Amino acid sequence: MVNPSPVYRGRLAPSPTGLLHLGHARTFWAAQERALAAGGELFLRNDDLDAARCRPEFVAAMLEDLRWFGLRWVGPVRVQSARIPLYRAALARLHAAGLVYPCDRSRRDVLAAAGAPHDESEEPVYPPQFRPAGDAPLPSLTEPVKTNWRFRVPDETALAFTDARLGRQHAVAGREFGDFLVWRKDDLPSYQLASVVDDAEMGITEVVRGADLILSTFRQRLLFQALSLVEPGFYHCPLVTDDQGVRLAKRHDALALRTLRAQGRTPEQIRADWR
Repeated sequence: MVNPSPVYRGRLAPSPTGLLHLGHARTFWAAQERALAAGGELFLRNDDLDAARCRPEFVAAMLEDLRWFGLRWVGPVRVQSARIPLYRAALARLHAAGLVYPCDRSRRDVLAAAGAPHDESEEPVYPPQFRPAGDAPLPSLTEPVKTNWRFRVPDETALAFTDARLGRQHAVAGREFGDFLVWRKDDLPSYQLASVVDDAEMGITEVVRGADLILSTFRQRLLFQALSLVEPGFYHCPLVTDDQGVRLAKRHDALALRTLRAQGRTPEQIRADWR
């Protein structure tokens, strides 16, 4: 069920694994404009679960760059690394429902079995032959978790949702995407599970993000439904690319907000280029 709240609640959810770039700025600005147009509220969440790459200096830079660009939010910043018990409770619910299974296959195993080339920004479809049988005994969850856990998607199920910008979107589970991680062997939740739990707990009514995450939306909608959580609506923004048409990433330091700021560019000048 989509969140029926009459009060718009949006969110910014950067991950402090590098410096914010133009792509982040455009998506976050769209999120703010949609919140303002709806007379709603915008919240900030620090998606800091990538312990290997998230650093305090990136958090400080993130907050400074967001404010410099003119982004404003209400309330305290939510910090994902402080919310692990919420995610663990969601994992336990999926486990109790028999919707997850342990997986000891490496990414290399999956890539080798997938065979066909695929978009490097999107994970390959998990091979069905790697799944345990549906009636196989399910091991208990350990504390700490020391193996990957995957969500079993309903194969050949046609899924659809209406995006606020792109219109009706369709995918078939098991074809466009397969079983996906919900918990990692380093005892941390996946992006998919953490985002779903947070968006539901925060009462978010619309998620604004890049168009490259449409398949993630299908995965997350399955989790919303499996956990009986109220889901938000979605608005997928156009991607910002470099001169070669490559989607911006945090390695594009020349297009980082603080680089452009040091060159004397203003937020207004940057936004004028989008029109």
